[in-house]
This record gives sequence, C-alpha cells and structure tokens, in this order.
Amino acid sequence: MKTSIQRLTIQRQVILEELKKTKSHPTADEVYQEVRKRIPNISLGTVYRNLEILSGCGLIKKIETAGYQKRFDGNTEPHHHVRCINCGRIGDIYCKPTIPLKEVVDKACGFEIFDYWLEFIGLCPECRKKKEEQNNN
Repeated sequence: MKTSIQRLTIQRQVILEELKKTKSHPTADEVYQEVRKRIPNISLGTVYRNLEILSGCGLIKKIETAGYQKRFDGNTEPHHHVRCINCGRIGDIYCKPTIPLKEVVDKACGFEIFDYWLEFIGLCPECRKKKEEQNNN
C-alpha cells in the first residue's frame, strides 16, 4: 500500500525528508538524532514507529542484515547494497543482473517470488586503505 506525501503527519514528513537527504543508510537512532534537530520533542519510539510505517507504505526501504542494526534507505529506486565487513558502512550499487534472477529462483524452488535484494560484502575504500597501510608497516 503506497501513501501520498500529503497524508503524512509532520513527524513522518520530517523523517522522510531526512532520509531522502542522506545516502548513508542510517540506523533508527541516527535518524532520530537528525530529526530531533527539527522536532526537539520527538521521541525515539515515535521515530521507530514511523520508520516502520514508512517502510510498510513503500516510501522508504528497510535494510535488515543478520547481526547488524536495521538501517533505512530513502531511495526506493531498484538497487542493491554493498556492506563493509569491517565498519558496517553500506553503499548503493546500481546494476542489473545479467540473468533474470527472479525467474531462475522461481523455477528452481517453486516459490512465487515477489521481490529480492542482493547484498555484497567487502571492505569499503577507507577500511581497505587502512588494511593496506597496516600490511605495509
């Protein structure tokens, strides 16, 4: 179910605006810190509830990875993510698989596939540089 921006509460509008401004894929706590600058009396619980509502409506994406805090993405265009195994930073990847992955999986397992996401895991440029510097010393 999609909802229009006109029907959003002030809190949801501010949360959505803050998520659209960043590419860092923040946690709920990080969103809360930014939103508090504009709505000082907002509670962390309100931010959590509204993030769930916004993701349920399809206005934002919720990124859930086992062993890591949920993160949120204001970019709902089709894309995948890469996560740094060292610092947890998440980046966007815009590429289409060379094979129709959804159809291949559907045929292989018999499930009706509605959606999927890919997550690549590696070292971000900063962590990679630190590792190389440590190896050179």
